[in-house]
Amino acid sequence: MEEYIGLDVSMKETAVSIRRAGERIWRGKCASDPSVIAALIRKRAPAVKRVVFETGPLSVWFYHSLRTEGLPAICVDARHDKAALDMAANKTDANDADGLAQLAEVGFFREVRVKGFNSMLTRTLVAARTRLVRITTELSNQIRGVMKTFGLLVPAGKGSTFENVRNLLADQDGLASIVLPMLEAWRGIRIRAAELGRQLVRDARESQACRILMSIPGIGAITATSFATAIEEPDNFRKSRSVGAWIGLTTRRYQSGEVDYDGHISRRGDRHLRGLLYEAAAVILTRSSTDSALRTWGRHLRERIGFKRAAVAVARKLAVISIRCLRPASCSIRMPELPHKLG
Repeated sequence: MEEYIGLDVSMKETAVSIRRAGERIWRGKCASDPSVIAALIRKRAPAVKRVVFETGPLSVWFYHSLRTEGLPAICVDARHDKAALDMAANKTDANDADGLAQLAEVGFFREVRVKGFNSMLTRTLVAARTRLVRITTELSNQIRGVMKTFGLLVPAGKGSTFENVRNLLADQDGLASIVLPMLEAWRGIRIRAAELGRQLVRDARESQACRILMSIPGIGAITATSFATAIEEPDNFRKSRSVGAWIGLTTRRYQSGEVDYDGHISRRGDRHLRGLLYEAAAVILTRSSTDSALRTWGRHLRERIGFKRAAVAVARKLAVISIRCLRPASCSIRMPELPHKLG
């Protein structure tokens, strides 16, 4: 007979529950290591049908490792399962594993598409570069604030212009001993961020999907890479317009009796990608000099509903256009000379 397994994964230990024919046949804990869990499953449940666990920090590692072990691993949406798991009188790891095993047995779960290791590696590169850029901004702002306290105003600018801070500290020995280490840290992190940026642009130029996306006005290497790695396969979406809702760029709807209205955008999905698409839309509406039907439509929309709402609408349409461009038979784009841009 077939067995169904629920895993409640934590950083150190994983609670395991095994069910067969509507009854629990074993429950216990083991180390949060896919190889250890695979060995336990082969021993306790040789005819396993489903191995279910929720989304979490270790879900990508668990999914691919268990699949490599030949096990039918399924990652499910934690928000979807929450209502069912909350039915237990006591919230424990063992009860959560039991609940997941029951959901696996009855088939009441929403499977989540788990990204591949290559996509996660590329997304890590984008996240690392973004984080370093934010740290340099925070450090530069901190330096400006400290020096302003002592009447030293740093001129507007960044890069080599900002490094002129050293000249202002020529006669400030006490302050220099505090600010100069911060300035050296700012310079070192800025160099590392630039190295990651060059690596990102180089990888984007070698990717066919990124090359196609970078030909769209307003989209640079970061946005193209983030979009391509988030989508992975355009066929994951039956309709191109569904990508807007998946990223969180569609409005919420509330309907109850006589009440029926649309609210703000849902803001679900990839927050970083949503922000990048909004930034690209803002570039199209304000700084882009390339005429296009999307820019004309967006500018007319801005006159009627305002800049922010128009930018959200353009970002949503930009996501739909991007996914259609990634479909092999959807459109044909002449590849221009690729710019060295990161936006």
